[in-house]
Amino acid sequence: MSLRLVNDQPSVIGVLDLQGGVHEHLEHLERVGVACKRVKQAEDFEGLAGLIIPGGESSCLSRLLTIFGIKDVLLAAHCRGMKIWGTCAGAILLAQNVVGEDACLKLIDITVERNSFGSQLDSFAGEALIPDVSADPVPLTFIRAPKILAVQSDVRVLLRMDDYIAAAENDSVLVTVFHPELTGCLSLHQYFAVKCGLKNATGRARHADPDWDISSWTKYAALACRAGD
Repeated sequence: MSLRLVNDQPSVIGVLDLQGGVHEHLEHLERVGVACKRVKQAEDFEGLAGLIIPGGESSCLSRLLTIFGIKDVLLAAHCRGMKIWGTCAGAILLAQNVVGEDACLKLIDITVERNSFGSQLDSFAGEALIPDVSADPVPLTFIRAPKILAVQSDVRVLLRMDDYIAAAENDSVLVTVFHPELTGCLSLHQYFAVKCGLKNATGRARHADPDWDISSWTKYAALACRAGD
C-alpha cells in the first residue's frame, strides 16, 4: 500500500509488523478507508501519521524492536508527531511502568500488570459502552490480557471496568488492553484515525461492518506470502 499525503500532511497509518496481530489491524484500517502499510524497518516510518503496535507477546516485541534497530526510530517518529495506539501487548510496551518488569517505550504514564486475568485459558469476551468512541456498546475480546492499574493526571480514562482500566489515552498515545481488531467493530480504528488527524476520517465510522467475518484478515496473510514475507 503506497504512501499518500493530504495537503502535505502524513495520511498513512502503519502497523508494526514484527509479531502479533498485524493483518487484522490492516484489514480494519482498510474498511475504515484509511491508507495503511506494514512497518518493520527504519525507512517504513517515513511520513506516518500513526502507528499501531498490535497484540502479541510483549517481551518478544520488545526484543525485536532492539534486534531490528527501530526502537529509537519509533521514539523519534513519535517526537515528530506520530500518534501511537497499542493493543494488549502494545499497551504494555507503551506503559511508563510495568509491574515487576522493566518498561520499554514509556510513552504514556500508566501502570500495567501483564497476564492479569490469568493464562490463555482465562481469555474472555464481553462488551461495554465507551462514550467517546461510539454511541453503541463496543465488543471486547480479552486474550491473556493485561490490566491498567493506575494512570497519572495527563492520562484520560476511556473505559474503566471493575478494578482496572481497559482503555486510556494521552494527547499522542492510545492504549487498549483488549483486541478491537478481532471483532467486526470499526469504531476504535476510526477513533484512532481521527486522533491522527486524517482528513478522510472525520466523524464516526459505521459501528460494525456486516461484511466482516473472523477470517477476513487472511487475505493479508496471502499477500504477505506472495511477497516473500
